[in-house]
Amino acid sequence: MDASRADKSLSFMKWHGAGNDFVIVDSRGQSARVTEPLARALGDRHRGVGFDQLAEIRDSDAADIDLDFWNVDGSRAGACGNATRCVARYMFDQTGKDGITIRTARGLLEARLIDGAVHVNMGHPQFDWREVPLAHEMAVDHLPLDGDPMAVGMGNPHAVFFVEDAEAVDVAGWGRAVETDPLFPARTNVEFAQVRSREEIRMRVWERGTGITLACGSGACATAVAAATRGLTERKVRIEVDGGWLLLDWREDGVWMTGPTAHVADATLTEDFLSRVSETV
Repeated sequence: MDASRADKSLSFMKWHGAGNDFVIVDSRGQSARVTEPLARALGDRHRGVGFDQLAEIRDSDAADIDLDFWNVDGSRAGACGNATRCVARYMFDQTGKDGITIRTARGLLEARLIDGAVHVNMGHPQFDWREVPLAHEMAVDHLPLDGDPMAVGMGNPHAVFFVEDAEAVDVAGWGRAVETDPLFPARTNVEFAQVRSREEIRMRVWERGTGITLACGSGACATAVAAATRGLTERKVRIEVDGGWLLLDWREDGVWMTGPTAHVADATLTEDFLSRVSETV
């Protein structure tokens, strides 16, 4: 792409996985384009495009691609499972491959295309308080908060609450309060999980830096891990989220996740929009 033209335009894709929606920018062959002000402007559903997370694809010297994640408030996210699946689908469609590696802040992830479905290994869960992270040393399986949540790190922090009725939970009120609790120095995602059987969970989620979303891939991973750790489910479960279903399988090599992906649109940001964003920097 011509450098002068690249400065004046920015192409992007809109995808979603189980209603968890993303703006995806493919920056391979050029320098990274996404900045904190741009992420905030794009994330505005009234004045921008709107997304739950933004994913930027970059060239990699250690994997097939590097992948960076941004929240609506302009903060960085260490992991995003559903966006990773969507990007993997994009790469499979573009290259014809059925397996790729993706380097994220979480580490090196593996994605496979099996019988038309995208499977991503989101890595091993983190149980050390420093890795989650928590504010000070403590056991992660029972945090000292009302509701007795469990903390799980999946490249980003999660607090998983087990509730009798997920539909009755005030996700916004409870989630917002827990996200910013001093126990979580990097804030936290908050999951509310209702165990229906040994193989099925209903989950709703509040994502740090974004709010209520219809699905959260890393949150589903954390919920599956927490439920199995407490002996409430098997290690392979189906999780119903607000936007559909995700399948989780906690294996010896990590937590594998699969679910639907949808490519919604390709578009280009206007020069006027980009110039207004640059004026705020």
